[in-house]
Amino acid sequence: MKQKLFLMLFALMLSVTTVAQVKATPVKNETMIVRLAEIEVYPEHLQEYLKFANEVDRQSVELEPGVVCLFPMQSAEDSTQIRILEIYASEEAYQSHIKTEHFLKYKLGTMHMVKSLKLPTMQPLDPETMKLIFNKQR
Repeated sequence: MKQKLFLMLFALMLSVTTVAQVKATPVKNETMIVRLAEIEVYPEHLQEYLKFANEVDRQSVELEPGVVCLFPMQSAEDSTQIRILEIYASEEAYQSHIKTEHFLKYKLGTMHMVKSLKLPTMQPLDPETMKLIFNKQR
C-alpha cells in the first residue's frame, strides 16, 4: 500500500513538472487549452502502451466534463509515433485532469514505455470554426 501511494505521488510530481514546462506557452485570448501530445513509444511496449492510452482517453472524455477532446492517433508510417489531440475547457479542467486516478494510473504505468514526450500548446487559427466542429457532433 505504501509503495502504491509513493508511486502515485511520484507520478503526480512528474505531471506537475510537465505542466510547469507547458504553461510557458498559453493560448492567447481563449479559455480552452489545446495541445498536441507528441509521443514516441519503445517498440517492445507499443501494444501495452496503446491499451493504457485508449483506456485513459476514453475514461477522461466520459468522466470529466472539462475534457472536451482526447483524440489519439498513430502514424501510418511509424506505429511507435503517437499523437493525441487534447482539448480542455480551461486551465482548471486540465489541472483537474492530471490529478485524476485514471490519469495517474496511465502516467505511472507508461513511464517506462515512452521514449520521448512533447506537449506543445497550440493556438487555434480560427476559434469560431473550432466551436462549429464540436456543434456538428451534437
